[in-house]
Amino acid sequence: MSLFITGASGFIGGAIAKHLHSAHEIAAMARSEESAAVVQTLGAAPVACSLSTVTPDHLAGCNVVVHAAAFVSPTGSREQFRRANVEGTKRLLAAASLAGVRRFILISTEAVLFRGQDMGDIDESYPYPKKTPFLYAETKAEAERLVLAANDPESGFATIALRPRLVWGPGDQTILPTITQMAQAGGFFWFNKGQARTSTTHIDNVVHAVKLALNSRANGQPYFITDDEIWTVKDFLTAYAATQGVTLPNRSLPAGPMRIIGRLTGGLWRLFKLQSEPPLTELAVAAMSADCTLRIDNARQDLGYSPILSVAEGLERMKTRNSNTD
Repeated sequence: MSLFITGASGFIGGAIAKHLHSAHEIAAMARSEESAAVVQTLGAAPVACSLSTVTPDHLAGCNVVVHAAAFVSPTGSREQFRRANVEGTKRLLAAASLAGVRRFILISTEAVLFRGQDMGDIDESYPYPKKTPFLYAETKAEAERLVLAANDPESGFATIALRPRLVWGPGDQTILPTITQMAQAGGFFWFNKGQARTSTTHIDNVVHAVKLALNSRANGQPYFITDDEIWTVKDFLTAYAATQGVTLPNRSLPAGPMRIIGRLTGGLWRLFKLQSEPPLTELAVAAMSADCTLRIDNARQDLGYSPILSVAEGLERMKTRNSNTD
């Protein structure tokens, strides 16, 4: 099978390319020479294009598109988010359809449902919000709706969206580096004592879900993908940081006031177009203080999905990996 992957120089897309190249022919979008070099090390053939320039020719001979690229930034403008997450997805969908691609797999997120509220024990029937203050959530939701609406298996073009939550594991470029850096700099705090309950998704379980989706008859639907365990944010992040020998402090701040401060801080950064990352954002506070526990019944039934790695196993592997590099 021939796959075209976007976002292969990132955490999720890179893991998909790395783990699937031995069984499939992998091509990957490369926006720069640096990206091309990265995807080559993963066993993928770089294709020089971007979400704003991709054409059917770039996807010639491809059976499946795995779309893992997305714009994520604490200071991004609405134009930046829409150009990448919405218009980029729309262009990729059109190119895939015209190129004769038969399956389009979107790596989505539970954030498409998030406006700052608790989401406890929910399944895919949970509705999109009418409005959200978070540009990432807003534009990813619009992209997901575009992908699912494009599903047309009768014409030979099937689509599906996978929604992992809090993706972690070897190669993590966001969560682990951020909490480690903050802890070492003395700037890490919990919100509401870190007692929010959360689902998580090890990167190996994400890759497993993608493998199942390649040949699944499940079409036109989103699916939550998790480790099928529930942890408090504090317990999970504490254990995750400990795999790198990092101890997170017990200091905590109330989430309500900090969300307001994060909203104001983010607004100032956007107003003055500051290039540095703000020390606090409303999304970061909300994500760490709101419950988010997801059911995977539909993924079990329709995809045959079940986690292949538990949280305890994943943490132990990371401890071993870290000790081997000391």
